[in-house]
Amino acid sequence: MIKNESFEIIDTTLRDGEQSAGVVFSVEERMNIISALDKAKVKWIEAGIPAMGKQECEDLKLMLDLPIKSNLIAWNRANLDDLKASIECGFKFIHVSLPVSDLHIEYKLQKNRVWVLDRLKKCLEYLKNYDVTVIVGAEDASRADPEFLLQYADIAASYGAIRIRYSDTVGCLDHFTTYSKIKEIADHSLLPVEIHAHNDFGLAVANTLAAYKAGAKFASVTVTGLGERAGNASMEETAVSLKHFYNYDCGIELEALPSLAEMVSKASERALFPYKPLVGSLASNPF
Repeated sequence: MIKNESFEIIDTTLRDGEQSAGVVFSVEERMNIISALDKAKVKWIEAGIPAMGKQECEDLKLMLDLPIKSNLIAWNRANLDDLKASIECGFKFIHVSLPVSDLHIEYKLQKNRVWVLDRLKKCLEYLKNYDVTVIVGAEDASRADPEFLLQYADIAASYGAIRIRYSDTVGCLDHFTTYSKIKEIADHSLLPVEIHAHNDFGLAVANTLAAYKAGAKFASVTVTGLGERAGNASMEETAVSLKHFYNYDCGIELEALPSLAEMVSKASERALFPYKPLVGSLASNPF
């Protein structure tokens, strides 16, 4: 098998996964999960949201002190106070997120497209003052105007961002539509594309694989597919499917995934169903 560095896994179990209703990880659980992800050779870990407050920042500082090779990312709204909290925590990888669909811009933000682009520029200009690597998130990208999304991505690129996250925030895509939408932005964007799929129709993994085929370079996933509503794309299903269907090694130690799934299941108090693909007790075991 040839290892290809052009499609990498980003774990967001501790950020988007913990947004699942009723899930609260202790700092010890979070540190154990990070250490296990690092042992499994997961290169990117979205560790949390410093803007959540003082205790969150103290916990995140402990995670940043862990002797690991994985890159820890702080998630932020496009808000200077959020960014300041992440920098004060000591993060070197900063994710900045803004809604890009007209629906979210009008009804969630009560703003317009010009405001979104200006806010993005303001945040990225602020981050230029610090020695940090920036990732830009496009919330509700699956319902955004493609031309506006490309304009948004081009601004991110002009300020030195390393990738753009295409978020199917409400989980409304199927895999055929995902392929066409991701191919369009991957073919025309100045930045590599990261797919972030939600599982409302049970298609998060299929959509992630479609994005891979369409030219995405990164995939945001969670262990066991943990996440808000119906969850996110499952790390174990994504990684094993890449290997099985496309003979693609994404760099993760697949043998570590069953124990990772068990760890996250216990910490989240979400039992692994016996028929859970790949890691359930009744499922076929490819490891």
